[in-house]
Amino acid sequence: MSSRTDQTESRNDSSGDHLPDQREGGAVAEADDPFADPGLPPHEPRRQDIDERAARRSERTVAFLFTLSMLATVGFIASYVAIPIDEIVFIWPFGHISGLNFALGLTLGLALFCIGAGAIHWARTLMSDEEVAEERHAVEATPEVKAHVLEEFAKGAAESQIGRRKLARNTLLGALGLVPLAGVVLLRDLGPLPEDKLHHTAWQEGSLIINEATLQPLRPEDITVGSLTQAMPEGLDPHAENFHAEIAKAAVMLVRLEPEDIKDPRSAEWGHEGILCYSKICTHIGCPATLYEQQSHHALCPCHQSTFDLADGAKVLFGPAGHPLPQLRITVNDEGFLQALGDFEEPPGPSFWERG
Repeated sequence: MSSRTDQTESRNDSSGDHLPDQREGGAVAEADDPFADPGLPPHEPRRQDIDERAARRSERTVAFLFTLSMLATVGFIASYVAIPIDEIVFIWPFGHISGLNFALGLTLGLALFCIGAGAIHWARTLMSDEEVAEERHAVEATPEVKAHVLEEFAKGAAESQIGRRKLARNTLLGALGLVPLAGVVLLRDLGPLPEDKLHHTAWQEGSLIINEATLQPLRPEDITVGSLTQAMPEGLDPHAENFHAEIAKAAVMLVRLEPEDIKDPRSAEWGHEGILCYSKICTHIGCPATLYEQQSHHALCPCHQSTFDLADGAKVLFGPAGHPLPQLRITVNDEGFLQALGDFEEPPGPSFWERG
């Protein structure tokens, strides 16, 4: 019983007598603040801070990484130009993959990695690593604070040694200047250059006008007054790979009006016996404007309600469309079929002439 009591007293005596009364860094743990700020450890200089040869080696390492980034960017552009898009290669352990995709990913990844690695190595070995504690202050900036910020910025620029380490600085600028070229090159993959393709459609002089539903050539008697017929030029195969690209420009609609109802003399001249042929592609955003109102001769686009007067040169009566529907000049050939006298005089589609 006595032994157990001695052990208890021993534990009670050791609970506080042998604890240190100071934290590391000299801050005293007071009763009302048991977690006192330990302060910052003393700054220990790095080898590069005291040995200029070591600093130069670090600078050369940084310059090597930035130079490797530049070479990788050049390799990215060269791979994009030289490697065919359909070339398949075997690369272990990936197997059979696209040679172009692999080369582009490898070179661009290397270019970005080397910039990051070079910047980190520069910061860890050449820039100042001394930690400074600063008290919190009000959000608003006083003139004194602004002056202090500018002073600290100038001090940071000096401590980064960007002015002194010209080799590292110049290679960094070179790497950062070349990397964006990879993105510029990729813009080429947005698609083929339009050139003047949007100015031309499948219509040409002598093209027969084919009923879009029956795929048969149309005669004037096939189109009655008050009707609307959707058509396309001969030679377009609905199963062909480029059919949708061609029909998106060449789709037309034919309406037949009483000759006295046609207000625009030019429209009457370009038609045949009251049959008028217009592009059915709305000049707003390209929807098919084929909702036809017989009494008013208006064609309505179902997307945004642009309304065109087909009796008056397909002028815009209402809605966001900015231009009339282009009209196709038509006639009848020796066999009695309707045919085109050429292509549209202006590109069909959504306000192309404002962009072309």
